[in-house]
Amino acid sequence: MSKKYRLLMLTTLIISGCSMCYELIISAVSSYLLGNSTLQYSITIGLYMAALGLGSYLSKYFKKNLFNVFATIELSIGVVGGVSSLLLFLSNIYIANYAVVMYLEIIVIGTLAGAEIPIMTRIIEADEKNLSVTLSSIFSFDYIGGLIGAVAFPLLMLPKLGYFATAFLCGFLNILCAILILWRFGERIIQIRLYRVLALVIASLMIVGMIFADNISNAIENGLYRDHVIYTEQTEYQKIVITKHRDDVRLYIDGNCQFSTVDEYRYHEALVHIPMSATSVHSNVLVLGGGDGMAVREILKYDDVDRIDLVDLDAGMIQVCSTNPNITSINQNSLLSEKLSVHNVDAFEYLEEADKKYDIIIVDLPDPNSESLNKLYSNIFYRMCKNRLEDSGVMVVQSTSPYYATDAFWCINKTIESEGLEVKPYHLQVPAFGDWGFNMASKKELTTDIQFDIETKYLTEENVAALFSFGKDEIAESVEINHLTKPVLMEYYNKAVEMWN
Repeated sequence: MSKKYRLLMLTTLIISGCSMCYELIISAVSSYLLGNSTLQYSITIGLYMAALGLGSYLSKYFKKNLFNVFATIELSIGVVGGVSSLLLFLSNIYIANYAVVMYLEIIVIGTLAGAEIPIMTRIIEADEKNLSVTLSSIFSFDYIGGLIGAVAFPLLMLPKLGYFATAFLCGFLNILCAILILWRFGERIIQIRLYRVLALVIASLMIVGMIFADNISNAIENGLYRDHVIYTEQTEYQKIVITKHRDDVRLYIDGNCQFSTVDEYRYHEALVHIPMSATSVHSNVLVLGGGDGMAVREILKYDDVDRIDLVDLDAGMIQVCSTNPNITSINQNSLLSEKLSVHNVDAFEYLEEADKKYDIIIVDLPDPNSESLNKLYSNIFYRMCKNRLEDSGVMVVQSTSPYYATDAFWCINKTIESEGLEVKPYHLQVPAFGDWGFNMASKKELTTDIQFDIETKYLTEENVAALFSFGKDEIAESVEINHLTKPVLMEYYNKAVEMWN
């Protein structure tokens, strides 16, 4: 293959990698905004593959001026892909049917990418006269580019740049490929000056987008959140946003509110003090999740606590909640306690490798809206928790809302019970969340006669008994156990989200 066509191979590598990143951006943003990541990724992959086939089919109708067609495709992919994340966020704010924009982006990018390889093949084959070599080379570079994009997006681009800068960067790379083609094959492109000016203008816009990506992000987030955004960070694992309205500070992870400082004490008092009061021994405490430090704050009220192991996968979350004054003023700098040891590993992995037992295990994880979180609500996970629990120990699991997600709540209850633990469900009203539930479990017999002498703002010995009572519309009988290999809980939860959104 001649040197001038090797440039086309290089552009194929870059373009394929960018196209893969666009589809991952669309899937990730849709999961962030809508939840149910399995559905979003499945739809994206399926539509993208179909669109590739459509593009390949349509390419046969282009028979003249193939270099013009090829350059137009690259410019078009760069424009649509570069603004893909911005359009998705804007459509979520201003358009009722977000899915239409999502589907159109997938189809347009896929169709253009699908037409690219057949047209490039015809361009090279016309001169090189060796179709087998041409096809093998093009497909090799195309597949390798896809792999590079698939690896670079989660490991480098999203954590370092975020959604907007990543999309603009990929758009710029697409336009750069078009510029290289226009420069190298200018004599074979009709109206070359127009194409060059257009390519330079679009490339400049993509650069401007990258420069002002943070400003765009701040403007968009202020539209997504009801209160003023005062802090935002994309960590390796999640998007952390802090908002503030007067005295109400709220922390969001991937768009889901984790707490409001106006009423978080209700949630954390119920989460911590009820299981702590169900056993007399509190020497060793394990907290799975809880990176905001609120649960640790409540645990530190007990003088007989010797050691707290906090397991939170995201070191970025710990960093924010141990240094941001809006959070540390609420968690009372609990994450800096000498009694606390922080482990930035997956909770499942930690339990697999742990060799010690605990008097109290507090499972304060986000709701099971993804595969990675669902496994932390599975029967195997609770089996491992049981193995790490002392015979007299007590465990508690935040279990979403028994009113808004009734099936999900009782699925968690039945799954814990299936591992031979006695389970006592309870719930309370948290104004920011509504009716919220927990499941307390132990190897020993549990009582609902809870007594404590810890200072609280909400809980009293009188109102605790009422927390163990459920109304008829908060009980589900026919629910399955959430197995690691059959994640029914995620389906229960996502159906509830769809119903109430």
